[in-house]
Amino acid sequence: MKLFKEFKEFAVKGNMMDMAIGIIIGASFNKVIDVMVKKVFLPPLSLLTDGVNMANKRFILREAVTDASGTIVTEEVAIGYGALSEAFLDFLIIGFTVFIVVKFMNRLKNKSHDAKDKTVVTPKDIELLSNLNELMQEQNAILKQNNSAN
Repeated sequence: MKLFKEFKEFAVKGNMMDMAIGIIIGASFNKVIDVMVKKVFLPPLSLLTDGVNMANKRFILREAVTDASGTIVTEEVAIGYGALSEAFLDFLIIGFTVFIVVKFMNRLKNKSHDAKDKTVVTPKDIELLSNLNELMQEQNAILKQNNSAN
């Protein structure tokens, strides 16, 4: 029962929900990037390379061996550098997109942490810390005046 209670507290706090939402969005994001690479970026690249399909490009190390009836006796051994180039392009697009999203989120976060900026809502903890800082500065100014007067 204690384990169930701890799990319930964990799930209610939002950790599990945040993680589930992140996984679902990540899976959807992966599909979007996959389509973007295969249907948007690779066709012009293929056009530039005279219609060559990059996904099928490979270095053949050993040709497939077939018998007289056409049955494959020995499989082909090849290095699929085209698939690697697609995966690398996926990585670059995902990395750049994540960079842009994080940069945008950090800009919003920094803007919300500025207590003097009234265009966005400042979190209560930041607002309280800002007020405390202002009060301490006022107190220090008063103390300096009293010390210089003595």
